[in-house]
Amino acid sequence: MKVLGIETSCDETGIALYDSEKGLLADALYSQVDLHAQYGGVVPELASRDHVRKILPLVKQVMAVADVNADCINGVAFTAGPGLVGALMVGSCVGRALAYSWRVPAIGVHHMEGHLLAPLLENNPPDFPFVALLVSGGHTQLVKVQGIGQYELLGESLDDAAGEAFDKAAKMLDLDYPGGPQIAALAEKGVAGRFKFPRPMVDRPGLDFSFSGLKTYMLNSVKAHAKDLLPDEQTMADLAYAFQESVVNTLAIKCRRALEQAQLKRLVIAGGVSANLALRETLETMVKKQGAELYYARLQFCTDNGAMIAYAGCQRLLAGESMGYEIQVKPRWPLDELPAI
Repeated sequence: MKVLGIETSCDETGIALYDSEKGLLADALYSQVDLHAQYGGVVPELASRDHVRKILPLVKQVMAVADVNADCINGVAFTAGPGLVGALMVGSCVGRALAYSWRVPAIGVHHMEGHLLAPLLENNPPDFPFVALLVSGGHTQLVKVQGIGQYELLGESLDDAAGEAFDKAAKMLDLDYPGGPQIAALAEKGVAGRFKFPRPMVDRPGLDFSFSGLKTYMLNSVKAHAKDLLPDEQTMADLAYAFQESVVNTLAIKCRRALEQAQLKRLVIAGGVSANLALRETLETMVKKQGAELYYARLQFCTDNGAMIAYAGCQRLLAGESMGYEIQVKPRWPLDELPAI
C-alpha cells in the first residue's frame, strides 16, 4: 500500500509517500521558521496561508521524486489534530479532496501518534511494548505503548511543556525563535557548575512534569546577573547550560521511573525536543545503567514531518480504518482516545 502523508499542524508543511512494502519513497518539508521568527513565535493566520501556498507544489515534488502518479497511490493520510485549527484545516481539506478525486480512502492522523511512531521508520525499530517520552511543542508526556493505539498515559506536563520552557527561556536571553536549538547552541559555550537550577517535581512520587517554576527561576537568574538589559555573554551561556541541564535531568529521572514502573527495557523518545543532543546523551547513559535500550528517529524526523504521518496513516489504513467525506479537525485530541489496531 502506498500512502501520501500530509502534515500541517503548525509551522511546517510536510509531505511524504510511504510504501508498506518498500518503506519511505520520498519526503519533502517546508519550514516557516524564517516567516515567524520576526514575531518571536508562530502567527496562526500566517501559518495557514503559507500552508495553502506550499502544500500542492510539495505534493507534486514528492510524487515526482518517487516517480509515481495518482493511479499508484492507495490512500491519503493527513494530520487531523492536535494543532492550530486553521493549519489543520488546510491539510485536512487538501488531503480529503485528493483522496476523493483519486477514489482512495483517507485517514485523519493524530499528530502525537505520528511522532510516537516515527522511530519505527528506522532500520532498527523498537519492538512493542515500550515506554515513550513525547516532547513536542506544547506536549511533554510519558506513555506506555503496548501496540499501535494501545496507549496508557503515565505522566504529562501540568503547565509549561519542555519545548515551551525552552522557547520562553530563549526569549529571556533575547535569542531568536525557535528557542530550543538556540538554547542548546548557547549552552555548548557554558561552564558546568556555575549555576545550579532545581529539578522540578523530582522530590515527589509520580510521573507528571511542571516547568513553569523553572521558567520563573530562569527569569530571576537573568535579572540578578543583568548588566543593562542582559547578562554578559559568558553568563548567558552559563545560564543556558544550567537551564538545559535541569530540563534534561528532570526528563531523565522521570523516564527512569517510568521504565521501572512499567517494568520495561525499551525507551523511545520522539518529538522536536528529542533532537536535543544533551538529552540523547543523558538518556543513553541512564538506559545503560538500567540495562535498557534507547530508540529515536533521525534528526529530520524528530520535528514535524510528513513521513511520520504517512507511516501512521498507512498502519491504520492497513487495519481497515478510514473516514467519510466529512472534514473534521481536532485542535485538542487526547492520545488515549485512539482505537487500538
